[in-house]
Amino acid sequence: MQYIYQEPSWPNFFWNIQGVFTKLAEVKRSQGYLLGKMEQLGFDLPSELKILTDTVIKSSEIEGESLNSDQVRSSVAKKLGIETEIYIPSDRHVDGAVDIILDAINNSEKEITLERLFSWHHALFPTGYSGLYKIDVGQFRSDLNGSMQVVSGRHGKEKVHYEAPPASNLYNEFDKFLDYTNNSSDDDLIKAAIVHLWFLILHPFDDGNGRIARALTEIFLKRSDKSEFRFYSMTSQLMKCRSQYYEVLEATQKSSLNITNWIIWFLDNLQASILNSTQLTQNTEKIAAFWLKNSEISFNDRQRKIILMLHNGFRGNLTSGKWAKICKCSQDTASRDINDLIEKDILEKSGQGRSTHYLLKGF
Repeated sequence: MQYIYQEPSWPNFFWNIQGVFTKLAEVKRSQGYLLGKMEQLGFDLPSELKILTDTVIKSSEIEGESLNSDQVRSSVAKKLGIETEIYIPSDRHVDGAVDIILDAINNSEKEITLERLFSWHHALFPTGYSGLYKIDVGQFRSDLNGSMQVVSGRHGKEKVHYEAPPASNLYNEFDKFLDYTNNSSDDDLIKAAIVHLWFLILHPFDDGNGRIARALTEIFLKRSDKSEFRFYSMTSQLMKCRSQYYEVLEATQKSSLNITNWIIWFLDNLQASILNSTQLTQNTEKIAAFWLKNSEISFNDRQRKIILMLHNGFRGNLTSGKWAKICKCSQDTASRDINDLIEKDILEKSGQGRSTHYLLKGF
């Protein structure tokens, strides 16, 4: 027996309860601490915009596909109703990648069904093509061109890392998979690890399996932290350790039904993704300190809007022209707003002539 699904007891996964739950307790402490910190500081939509944008982009990058970051950011912002500097038109492919992540997060309590998974697949491949190749979209793979294999290497020298179960078994396999995802009483973080692995073992689609597995993971992470906002990105962490991610997946797909190592590896990286959000926490603390320090200063709505954007990573340089466009005001009004903030020691001028732009002082 070469693969895990060929085990006689498949799919009855098991794990070392003491080892897994020790790690689970560590992750939940980190999760609770960061969530408490964010709620105390007042987590905001622009911060969530960055995390969701990173999640969409990194999920595609793991598969070797690059999405236009400005298009992704603009698509997420529009769908969340977040004000951003400039809205950039996004293509259907980008919108589809954004849609499945937002559906997973915003509708995390909804039942996971085949119809929902098929709709996600449609969203990922709106043209019916993956690159130059026509694929089965919104339905299970057919295996008409041979079994589903995960391979690497040049043509003629390919290395087969994994071969998925036959397409003829998929409906039966998904009866068990969906029963677990919707009805199991396992902790949501344990379910996140198991559903992620199980979906990739089944590899039900011609393409897009990794992105959909990671979207499923977001459902259980959202259920676990019960936060209105996303304040960490597991997918970004998986991109950081992409090679190891593939290695651990392959080793687990070729192992026994004892998936202790996979669950602990998954939880280790989940904890790393939570700890990596410390930088975001620090930025939120800086913003809170700024408003406290300047609590006696009067700002108009346009000024508050731009200051918040500058704190959250303004794209490019702030010019009077951009100010006018973002705030939908005249050039003269933008110049008055800017000069007022310079006089109040909030902004400082940088550059000369056409290169003139403005920075938050001290940041």
